[in-house]
This record gives sequence, structure tokens and C-alpha cells, in this order.
Amino acid sequence: MKYGLLKYDENKRFFNVGDNIQSLAAKQFLPQTDLLLNREKLADYKGEKAKLIMNGWFTHNIHNWVPSEDIDPLFVSFHMNNTAAPFMLSDKGIAYLKKHQPIGCRDQFTADTLKSKGIDAYFSGCLTLTLDSYKVDDSERGNDIYIVDPLYNYPKKGKVFYNFKAFIRSVLNGKLFLLGKKNKHIKKIIDKGLLESAIFINQEPPANKYTHEEKFEMAEDLLKKYARAKLVITSRIHCALPCLALGTPVIFVNGFDSFVDSCRFDGILELFNRIDIDSKTGEYTANFDLKGKIDKNTMVRNFGLHHKLAEPLKEKCKKFLQTK
Repeated sequence: MKYGLLKYDENKRFFNVGDNIQSLAAKQFLPQTDLLLNREKLADYKGEKAKLIMNGWFTHNIHNWVPSEDIDPLFVSFHMNNTAAPFMLSDKGIAYLKKHQPIGCRDQFTADTLKSKGIDAYFSGCLTLTLDSYKVDDSERGNDIYIVDPLYNYPKKGKVFYNFKAFIRSVLNGKLFLLGKKNKHIKKIIDKGLLESAIFINQEPPANKYTHEEKFEMAEDLLKKYARAKLVITSRIHCALPCLALGTPVIFVNGFDSFVDSCRFDGILELFNRIDIDSKTGEYTANFDLKGKIDKNTMVRNFGLHHKLAEPLKEKCKKFLQTK
């Protein structure tokens, strides 16, 4: 029996370190990593039977679904995006998921979508909630405050000016004229002094520069930073969810307004100290006691709701990997 771990394709401009963080969450349960299996090419695997924890976002390559019969999958923390669901839930796709049910789903949207097709599915939460293996003693916590990709879904120069076609599209859809909106809205919720002193992190480095090994090293380095942080402010769920596991105070900034984004969060947002921003007006509300703006003295305590999801996930993964 082999033990596999998911790796990921890049797009033309960048890759998402959050994917590698999700793989690290699976890796901690494996006795060893024998194979790195491409999430978009699981149908192509041929070889010795390989156990694989199937957590994360599925899938960009809708024509390569379903996975090979040589893969023995555990479906936990599985997200089927609404854009992919119509293609993945063909008769063949439904039969495959029924064969491996119950399907643990990262979000309630995925669970409900699968149930509507007669598949036994449940909300499991995200496997990154089990990353307390990277947790450190509070005596090692410093004064660093990290701001990680806040409002990354807003229009930004890299996407607007990527090429001529992207520029013309941005003119036509109006995004070119919204380039200043992100900074304007961030300044509404975060104090100027903190914006100047905080450490900014981008979880989408440029593509075609790093090996898979380097990407996993990047992911581990981020987890070690977050584990020692005083506070993390982010719009990335694969920064915020690990912070819950690490015991690091985290504030999730939610400015998402499209269903393709919001469907990923169904059942997850309730876990966070959260600021919800109207992406059009910049008006916002907080579900915690926030007086004015977030500054270097802002203190939050995580709700602790993730434990009821994390412990069953750990048991599920351990049991799966103990069986032959």
C-alpha cells in the first residue's frame, strides 16, 4: 500500500499556498508520503493501490473526473465548487461518490449539493482545523501582527493589466475604475498605524518559480509564523482556519459578494471573529466587540467552535490510515 498526498497545478500567473497548507493538514496523518498526486490528474494514476485523503477544492479539470480505481480515497473536507458541480455530478460521478460515501464536506453547500443527488454527505469542516500539531507554547508568541491578503477578491492591478485582453475586459466591466476601492475599504477598518507596522503576506506567489518541495516549505514557514503571531487579519480561509487550530487570534475580513466565493464559506464563517464589508459601499459590521478600527492594541479571543469539527476529523483520518 502506498500513501499519496495532493499536489496542485499552477495557473499562468500564480499559485495558492493555501492548497499546500491543506495538503500539510493531510500529511500529518500519513505514515510516510510515497506519492505526490496531481489533483487535476487523479484519473490518470496507475500503480500500486494508494491511500489518499481527498480534502480541498475540486476541481479545475472537470473532464478528468473521476479518480483512478488504483486510488483508495477518504473524502473529508471535500469542496465541490458550484461551477464544477454540474460536470462532476454526472451519472458516473454520482456512482463514484456513492461508492465512497459518506462524503465529508468542507462546507454545507457541498453537503447539500451531494445530498440532492442521493449521496450520503455531511458537513465535516476543513482539515486545516487539525493543524494544532504546529501549535507552540504561548511563551513563544511574539508581537508580530500579520495582514494576509485582505479583500483579495477586489480588483487589483495585476489582474487588470495582466495583458491587453484583460485590460479591455476590465474597462468594459468597470473594474479598471475600482482599483482604489480595496485600499479605501481597508483604511476604514484598520488603523493607519497598524497598516504601517504590520507585516503583509501574500499567499499567492508568482507561478513557474518554485518546486513542489519549495511550495510545501513555504506553507510550513507560514504556519510557523502564524503560530507565533499576536494577531492575524485575513480574507484567506486557509490562513484563518489554521490560525484557529494554532490558537492564534484571528479576524476574518469578509468582503465576498459572488456565489462562487460565498458557497465555499457556508458553515465556516460562524467559526471566526469576523468583519463583514459591503463591497459596494465599504460599510461594515463586526460580530465581536470592535470600538473604532482594528489597531495594534485590538484583542480578540477565538470562539473555540472549531474543536467540535477538528476532533472527529482527526479520528476519521487516523482510522482510514490504520485500515489496509
